Amino acid sequence: MKAARIHEHGGPEVIRIDHVDIPTPGDGEVLVATEATSFNPTELAVRQGIFPIGLPHTLGWDLAGHHDGQPVVGFVDSGAAAEFTVAPKDRIVPAPQSIPLRDAAAIPLAGLTAWQVVEYVTKGQKVLINGAGGGIGSFAVQLAKRKGAYVVATASARSAEAVRKHGADEVIDYTRRVPDTPVDVMIHLVGTPPPWTPPARELIVSAAALVEADVPSKHVVMRYDRDTLAELVEMVDAGLITVDVTASCPLDAMAEVHRKAGEFRGKVIVTTR
Repeated sequence: MKAARIHEHGGPEVIRIDHVDIPTPGDGEVLVATEATSFNPTELAVRQGIFPIGLPHTLGWDLAGHHDGQPVVGFVDSGAAAEFTVAPKDRIVPAPQSIPLRDAAAIPLAGLTAWQVVEYVTKGQKVLINGAGGGIGSFAVQLAKRKGAYVVATASARSAEAVRKHGADEVIDYTRRVPDTPVDVMIHLVGTPPPWTPPARELIVSAAALVEADVPSKHVVMRYDRDTLAELVEMVDAGLITVDVTASCPLDAMAEVHRKAGEFRGKVIVTTR
């Protein structure tokens, strides 16, 4: 089978498409015929060696595919950027029926992260979502609105229309204006600290770079939760949230996806077959 792997740390050029044996699942594991994974910016840090991993390493955390003939979606610690993936049984759930199976690969990491940062939001609060045009941000805006929050979102001009469609009450073009109107909670989804004073009065929640301020802060690292993933799938099928897939690339283009990482809006799907 084909797999996108790294044998050393470095730039996008270290990503290779290798031909390897189909993996064999162990106890408590299943074999998934993978249809797609998704690109997550954190994988740049994996490739660069910021996170300790064994080499060679097969990329890919999110997966959508088939197990025993049934469409599934899930999350693994590595290996989804391949034609077959071994996954723990509790890491997969039935895939949504209302969207293409490959698009479902956009849900796990981004959706779960958004769910967990929005847990700190309550009805009636004014919330600033910094980085609303990204993969996590698109889910966060929708989930915050569903909780009854007033959402102020930062996004570039290319993302503004999509962010409004997701339900943002206000959209600030961060290239032209500093978000300085006070809010109750700020959700930070950008890989660097904001170059302006956070306007949060009560709390800052970050799923990316740490933010220093004079209010309490929480740093969220996505924790896998099967029940929540299943609930996200149900919400997609019920039309309560949409999955914002903006590009699809073949597995052979994985290095190019990494090379153009900063140019994407929303979620990018990498098809594996």
